[in-house]
Amino acid sequence: MLVEARQEELIKLCRELIQHQSYSGEENKVAERIKQAFQELGFDSFWIDCYGNIVGQIKGKRPGKRILFDGHIDTVPVPDDSKWTHAPFSGELQDGKIYGRGASDMKGAVSAMIMAAAYFAIDTNRDFAGDIYIAGVVHEECFEGVAARKVSERVQPDYVVIGEASELNLKIGQRGRAEIVVETYGKPAHSANPQAGINAVYKMAQLIEKIRGIKMTSHEVLGQGILELTDIKSSPYPGASVVPDYCRATYDRRLLVGETRESVIQPILDLIAEMSKEDEEFKGTAYYACGSEKCYTCDEIEGERFFPGWLYDEQDEFIQAALKGIKSAGINPAITQYSFCTNGSHYAGEAGIKTIGFGPSRENLAHTIDEYIEVEQLLNVAKGYYGILKEVLK
Repeated sequence: MLVEARQEELIKLCRELIQHQSYSGEENKVAERIKQAFQELGFDSFWIDCYGNIVGQIKGKRPGKRILFDGHIDTVPVPDDSKWTHAPFSGELQDGKIYGRGASDMKGAVSAMIMAAAYFAIDTNRDFAGDIYIAGVVHEECFEGVAARKVSERVQPDYVVIGEASELNLKIGQRGRAEIVVETYGKPAHSANPQAGINAVYKMAQLIEKIRGIKMTSHEVLGQGILELTDIKSSPYPGASVVPDYCRATYDRRLLVGETRESVIQPILDLIAEMSKEDEEFKGTAYYACGSEKCYTCDEIEGERFFPGWLYDEQDEFIQAALKGIKSAGINPAITQYSFCTNGSHYAGEAGIKTIGFGPSRENLAHTIDEYIEVEQLLNVAKGYYGILKEVLK
C-alpha cells in the first residue's frame, strides 16, 4: 500500500501541515492546505462549516456505512520558541523524526488519515460499500467535542476513528472531564471591624472541607472519578483592608461512564443546601463553567465545560472489525483507554456513535518542547487506517 512515492507524499503533507501555525481560532492556513490536499487527491466533495472545521468525503460505489476519521487541527501555543532545538513551525525532518508544534498532537494523524483514505479509494477504484469522511476539527484544545458536534450533525456517521496519540494501540474509551465553579457570597466590611461583615473566603474554606469528603465514583475499567480543586479567587482583589464578599473556586472533575450533568453536580449542591440550613449567613452556588472562543470564521464557539466519558465492549462488532484491519497491516495493538479527553466525548459520550481511538506517537509528547512524531509511527498508522477501511467497508 505505501510504496516509496506514497511514503514521501505522506511525509511531505505532514511537514507542510506543521509549517502552518494553527493555534485555536487560527486554523485557517492549515485548513486551506487540507482543502488543497482534498482537491489534489480526488475527494468527491469537501466543505468548511461555520466554526471552520474542514471535512472531505469519498463516496463508495456501493451503499454502506459512513465512517468518519476525526483529527483536530488546532494546537496549543508555543510560549517561547527560543527553548526549542528545532524551530516549532519548521517541520524539520531529522534522524527519522519530524519536529514541530502539532507533530504528535495531531497533524501527523491528520496527514495519515487523508492519505490512507485517498490511497484506499485509488486502490479499490472506489468499489467499496459506504462513504469515508476525514474531518480536520477546530478548537479541540479549548472544547473537547464542541466543534465536533457540527461535524456529526452533517455527516451522521455510523463509526468514528479518533486519531489522538495512542502509540498504535486501540483505544475503546476514556474518562470525561467537567469544570465546576463553586461560589460563596459574604458581606464587605473594613478589616479593622470584621464582625460587621461576612467573610466569603471563610465560608468557602468550610465548603471546601465538606467537598473533600464527597465519595468519588469508580469504574472497573476506567478507575476512579476525580474531583480536584484547581484554583481559588476572592473579591475584591487586591483586598487591602476589606473583608472579601465573594469567593470562587474551580474544580476539575474527571468523569466515568454513565455520569450525567445532574448526577455529577448534585452532591455539591446538596452540601450547599445543607450548609445554608445550618448557617443563615452561608450563601453559595455551584454550576458548570462555560467558555466562549472566536473562530477564524468570525463565528463564536460556546460551550458548557462538561465532556462525557465513554467505553465500548472489546467484543463489539466495530471494535473487532477495526482490530482485524489494524492487524492486517502488521500491527498488533493492545486494547486500552485514553487517559485524557478527546472529541470522543461528543461522538461516543453524547451522540452514542461507535467510536475508537487509533493514532501515532506517544501521549506524553503532546504540548512539549521539541514535539515530534517518528516517521515509522506516521507510516504505520496510515497502514492501520487503510486496514480499518478495508475491513469495515468491505
